Amino acid sequence: MDANWDDLRLFLAVAREQSLSGAGKLLRLDPATLGRRMQRLEAALQATLFVKSPQGYALTDAGQSLLARAEAVERAMRSAVADLPAATAGLSGQIRIGAPDGCANYLLPQVCAAISDQNPDLDVQIVALPRVFNLSRREADMAVAVSAPTAGRLVVQKITDYKLHLVASEAYLAAHPPIDDMQDLQRHRVVGYIPDMIFDRELDYLSDLGLARVPLASNSVSVQINWIRQGGGIGIAHDFSVPAMPGVRRILTDKIGLTRSFYLIRHADDQRNPRLSRFAQALTAGLRAEVLRLEALA
Repeated sequence: MDANWDDLRLFLAVAREQSLSGAGKLLRLDPATLGRRMQRLEAALQATLFVKSPQGYALTDAGQSLLARAEAVERAMRSAVADLPAATAGLSGQIRIGAPDGCANYLLPQVCAAISDQNPDLDVQIVALPRVFNLSRREADMAVAVSAPTAGRLVVQKITDYKLHLVASEAYLAAHPPIDDMQDLQRHRVVGYIPDMIFDRELDYLSDLGLARVPLASNSVSVQINWIRQGGGIGIAHDFSVPAMPGVRRILTDKIGLTRSFYLIRHADDQRNPRLSRFAQALTAGLRAEVLRLEALA
């Protein structure tokens, strides 16, 4: 879909004021322009968000659902913006982050760019690897992981939950039999991880769905997503990656949904390092806000 935070910001104003004129005054926007933006948002979401009448704009059920998610994004973004300057002001030197490639491709670049904007002397390195990082060997200063390690002198902090769903390209769906329930999945080509290269049980999504055969498999999330975008088949994707996949949509959302978590892993000795602690604080706040923002757009 083609929606962004600016669309959601305008939507919030219209929903709260229940009129284009009232929202236009707050936003200093012409009501006609605002009306066109709401039409564009409805088209992007393929949903009717408002019931229009002489009395104003009333939210539909779809609008109420979007309102709750948009308000959560708004709160998270305000919190992140408020936290980042105090947490990161004056950081310098090099910080290396290890992460699985889903997080490394779709979350860390924009979060770290925001931190770097406030700290021009800071060098951030993102190492995307489909395996667990060894902080004891100093492969990275900190790592994002999909499960909490139970051994080693490590400090573990839960960052946030995130959601995953089955996705497919519009082109694939148009060219293949319909997918209305779980049984239909057996007739479709599946994209996923190479089974014997899954480095964390939390990534074994397809087993949870009873799909044993993976005709198109890679240890890279990016390769899987490109296969799906090109119409190769159906697969599991993070909701936060869906806005970056034009022409791809979630399927069977009322029947299949997975929830996983990201954890920030640091070496225990680094707790006494104020520079790394300030960066970790900013990184955690930024990741939470970005997951909420992107999931609201999925």
